[in-house]
Amino acid sequence: MSPDTTTDLFALPETYRDLQDRARELAVSVRDVAARADEASETDPDVRARLAASGLTALAVPARWGGTFDAVDSLAMTVVREQLAAESAHLDSMFAMQGIGSYGLALGGSDAVRDEWLPKVASLEAIAALCLTEPHVGSDLKALTTRAEVDGDRIVLNGHKSFITNGGDADFYSVLAREDDGYSLFFVPADSPGLSTERPHQIIAPHVLADVIFADVAIPLDHRIGEPGQGFSLVLATLATFRVSVAGAAVGMAQSALALALEHANAREQFGGPLSKLGSVPEHLATCWTDIEAARSLTYRAAAASARDARGSLHLSSMAKVVATETCGRVVDRSVQIMGRFGIVRGSDIERLYRAARPARIYEGSTEVILDSLARQLVKNGL
Repeated sequence: MSPDTTTDLFALPETYRDLQDRARELAVSVRDVAARADEASETDPDVRARLAASGLTALAVPARWGGTFDAVDSLAMTVVREQLAAESAHLDSMFAMQGIGSYGLALGGSDAVRDEWLPKVASLEAIAALCLTEPHVGSDLKALTTRAEVDGDRIVLNGHKSFITNGGDADFYSVLAREDDGYSLFFVPADSPGLSTERPHQIIAPHVLADVIFADVAIPLDHRIGEPGQGFSLVLATLATFRVSVAGAAVGMAQSALALALEHANAREQFGGPLSKLGSVPEHLATCWTDIEAARSLTYRAAAASARDARGSLHLSSMAKVVATETCGRVVDRSVQIMGRFGIVRGSDIERLYRAARPARIYEGSTEVILDSLARQLVKNGL
């Protein structure tokens, strides 16, 4: 009996193709404001309104609180981010952070807090943020100094978080802090007395970014997320679910860069013919195309595995994040090279992509930190 070849085993199911189409429609709809939004240090109101109207932020929370699926689906987040990042880093970040900032709360928050806040996350009425890094603490989160202490019927936080996405614009923060001898996660409304924000930094691809400072910030006991000492477990669950979506965004940026380079190479006449047929340009184009398809294949495989078992598939998500972001960096760089002087024009679409691609190799796990973790896992457990 011959195998059934009528079904494409490697095609996305219809549900995800529909999400792709909706995301692409949204991404195209923000083209008129994308350049402005991608230079902004604050939430762009037009992008926010259009994202909210799309209903896609419902993917960021479970159905119990107005979400699309019973549980947050890594593949859905990934295919949507691929489309959004192709047009606007601001739009992509706004969408992704609704999930990243609220996932721990969905897993371990008190019913009262979840019932009040997660429906607002799903509708984008409330903006979410996750506070991990500190001025002197990056990947080594066990060195963090922000502390939480129980004081009667409240918890008091003191510390300084830095480079926090959505900082200053968020309606609440999920904050990782030391508690006794462990680390816990806390839900902190942005209007809590003693909480302040400042913006001492901006990155090469402008971003809604701030330091968040806690000076005797008091919250109710039920604002602890999960049990005392469960903070790292909740953060790891967040990374396991959303890390692969960074790979999706990287694939989208790479695809967009290649499209710009191909359009330029076909239209640009040099030495009596199109640039796309001159010298090494055809090889560069073909290499970019090949690399993107390879990265997309691993990304979709990892995202599908993560949707089934996020913690058990973290190694695949980590591999996809490394491969896709490194591929994106190479593809965008080659695309700039193909476009020559037109590729380095300030304010152009390819320049925005060039700047947006670079941070992707650092945030949510730098390439080097991820490879070190994968190597230790491989040496310890084998293939």
